[in-house]
Amino acid sequence: MASQDWFDKDFYKVLGVDKGVSAADLKKTYRKLARQYHPDSNPGDAKAEAKFKEISEAYSVLNDPEQREEYDQIRAMGSGARFSAPGTSAGGGFDDVFSRFGQQRGGTTGGPAGFEDFFSMFDQGGGGFGSGRFGQTTGGYRGFGGPQRGADVTARTTIDFVTAAKGETITLQGEDNKPFKVKIPAGVSDGQKIRLRGRGRPSPDGGESGDIVVTVAVRPHPVFTRDGLNLRLTVPVTFTEAALGATIEVPTLGGDPVRLRVAPGTPSGRVLRVKGRGIQTSKGTGDLLAEVQVAVPAHLDDAAREALERFHELEPKENPRADLMAKAR
Repeated sequence: MASQDWFDKDFYKVLGVDKGVSAADLKKTYRKLARQYHPDSNPGDAKAEAKFKEISEAYSVLNDPEQREEYDQIRAMGSGARFSAPGTSAGGGFDDVFSRFGQQRGGTTGGPAGFEDFFSMFDQGGGGFGSGRFGQTTGGYRGFGGPQRGADVTARTTIDFVTAAKGETITLQGEDNKPFKVKIPAGVSDGQKIRLRGRGRPSPDGGESGDIVVTVAVRPHPVFTRDGLNLRLTVPVTFTEAALGATIEVPTLGGDPVRLRVAPGTPSGRVLRVKGRGIQTSKGTGDLLAEVQVAVPAHLDDAAREALERFHELEPKENPRADLMAKAR
C-alpha cells in the first residue's frame, strides 16, 4: 500500500475505535469484527470479504506499536495532503511532509538526503516501498517483521481429574462451530495452557496462522489431590489400628488398591509412601502419599465404653500437650 493511503484512510474509524484505544480493547474489537465479516462466515459475500480485508489492514497497522506511531505522526503532519513532485510548491511537497523522518534518522531536511533516508526505512526487506506489512493480500505494508501473524484463538475446557492425570484426546467445538481435537497430555494441571500451533486465525496478509490456546480446568477429585507429580489422600484408621498396628488397603487412582502396613503407635498426620503410584508423565513418575488420620468413634456401646475406661486407668500418665505448653511460654 502506498503511504498516500495513510493520509486517506482513517484506520480508527474503520475499526470504530477512538484514537486513544488500548491494545487490549483494540484486539477485542478486531476479533469481534473479524468474526462478523470473515469469509467463512459469509460465503460468497463480496462486500463482507472486502470489509474483512479492510479491518484486517487497519488492525495490522494499529496493532504494531511502531507502525501505529508512524501512522499517527504522518496523519498528524499531513492529513489530507497529496504527494507532489519536489519543488512544485514552496512547502507542500513530498520532502516537506516527511522531513521529520529524515531528521530522526540523521538525514537532512528538504533535500535529497532526507528524501532517501525516509525511503530507507521502508526498504529493509529488499522489496522497496510498499513491499512490507501493508503490501500483501490486504494491501498493507509489513515493515520490518514480515507478514502479520494471524491472531490466536483462546478456548477453555473442563476435564475430570482422571483425564488430567492419565491424558486423553478430546474434541472441542471451535468458534466456527467446527469440531477440533485436543490431545491432553498426562499430568496436565489445573489452569495449564495447551497451544495448537497454526490452528488459529489466518494471517491477513499471507503470513503464518495464529494458534489455538486452550486453557484447561481440572475438576477436583473426591479422594485425591495433586502435589506436583505426587498424589495425596487421607486414610482414616481406627484407634486400635493406630495403637496396635495393622495392614490396611488404600485406593489408587484408576487402579487396584494397595496394601500398607501401619506401624504400632502411628499418630495422625504420619505419611505413608507408595512408590510409583502417582502421576506418570514423560518427565517422571510421582508417588502415592497416604496421610494417616485416626478416626475417633462417635458412638460407644456400654461394653466398649467400659473397656475404654479401664484402658484409661491403665494408660501411661503422660500429658501429650506438655511440650506444647512449654513452647508456648
